[in-house]
Amino acid sequence: MRHGVFTPNFGVFSDAAFVADLAASAESADWDGWFHWDHVVHRGGDEPAADPWMTLALIAANTSRIALGPMVTPLPRRRPWNVARQATTLDHISRGRAILGVGIGATGTPEFDGFAEEVDLRRRGSMLDEGLELVRELWSGEEVDHVGEHYRVQGVTFVPRPVQDPLPIWIAEVWPAQAPLRRAARYQGVVPLRMPGPETLAKVFDVVGEGKEIVVVADSHSASSWEGAGATWMLHGISAFVDRAQVEGMVKAGPPR
Repeated sequence: MRHGVFTPNFGVFSDAAFVADLAASAESADWDGWFHWDHVVHRGGDEPAADPWMTLALIAANTSRIALGPMVTPLPRRRPWNVARQATTLDHISRGRAILGVGIGATGTPEFDGFAEEVDLRRRGSMLDEGLELVRELWSGEEVDHVGEHYRVQGVTFVPRPVQDPLPIWIAEVWPAQAPLRRAARYQGVVPLRMPGPETLAKVFDVVGEGKEIVVVADSHSASSWEGAGATWMLHGISAFVDRAQVEGMVKAGPPR
């Protein structure tokens, strides 16, 4: 099992240079990845925050081994072609270490209704499916003509292609929702959230199939129990509102191998 640091893009982590230095320390401490939330604003709407993609670019420039990416980007509130370009650029800066985590976006925050973004979850799911298809078309390096329910692209070719083929896409799912699991079956990984316990992963495999990255968030169950159930990654979250010394200590302690 591989272990990643999982951080918000607000609070103490709103200082992108500080986060990039932390990621370099994480690499030295034998962590396998650094994954960063993607929020324009969070629940209060008034926390200091930084753009996650710019922070991830700094992390990529400051490291040489760890995987990295947004975890997760709510594609329905972003233009798919911008995300396709950002992820490709991150993959080139990192020399093939980028991972694109996506989902339909959070509820209970002002970043959708506060900016007149789509709030209907079914419609967001439809936007996510079409947006992902479009991202993969753009990554092909071929000319794209796309006319869909939500997006239209005419006669556009994106180069360069990502370093990785395919650049991994991980789909977020809040248990027990089944639509995200069916979506994940078409991509490289799934991030099931709020799972009751490791025994539930069998039901995830029933839908997504074998050969996927199964990415869990650390909880009261041991890493070994999740690994025994088939999880391949564990993400270890750090609060946005602890002090810098605490964050540095947690990162430098390394993962619980």
